[in-house]
Order: sequence, then structure tokens, then C-alpha cells
Amino acid sequence: MKRKALIKKISSMGCILVRHGNNHDLYKNPATGNKQPVPRHNEIDEHLARHIIKELT
Repeated sequence: MKRKALIKKISSMGCILVRHGNNHDLYKNPATGNKQPVPRHNEIDEHLARHIIKELT
């Protein structure tokens, strides 16, 4: 999955960017309070993308 597509998906769920990092960005879902790092690679493995989405819901 492309990183841009993942960011668009989690942003549409209401997640916000907490901070930029060197290798990862930290996103948070304000409704649940869950935080999850998102790698800064152009291409993200499908399993990892599903895990990130699951953890942020």
C-alpha cells in the first residue's frame, strides 16, 4: 500500500498527526486515544497497513 493512501485512509477515520519523526510519524485517534507509528517509507506492507488501521480504530 502506498503511504499516501494509508494516510488518507486514517485521516478520514479522524486520526491526527501528533509528531514527525526521523523514521516514523505518530498518528492518534482522538476518539479512542490510541496512538500508532506510521513508517515514512513510500511503500508499506499490506499486513502492517491493516495492523495500523486496526489499532487506530
